[in-house]
Amino acid sequence: MRVIVCVGEFDQDTLGPLREAGAAAVADPSIRRTVLDVSRAAFADSAMLNQMLRLLRHGRLVLAGPLPGSLARTWEVTEADRLFPTADGVDAARAL
Repeated sequence: MRVIVCVGEFDQDTLGPLREAGAAAVADPSIRRTVLDVSRAAFADSAMLNQMLRLLRHGRLVLAGPLPGSLARTWEVTEADRLFPTADGVDAARAL
């Protein structure tokens, strides 16, 4: 399992580190689950949602929350909240 911690704002201009961490997780065949800790993400737009969809396509992705308000709103509006399993924290995400 790989845990990727997201801190700060995520948009098209700031998504590079998340893309790199996600690509490394996808490239490692021993990783069966990626936990994306989004509890400290201050802002996320559709660029982050697209990156998360890419991760979801390549393996099991679980979000560790609680989801910040901006992220929760984006997920609700796009109905992406139905796609991503979400847990209250990293420890709970590991157990899913």
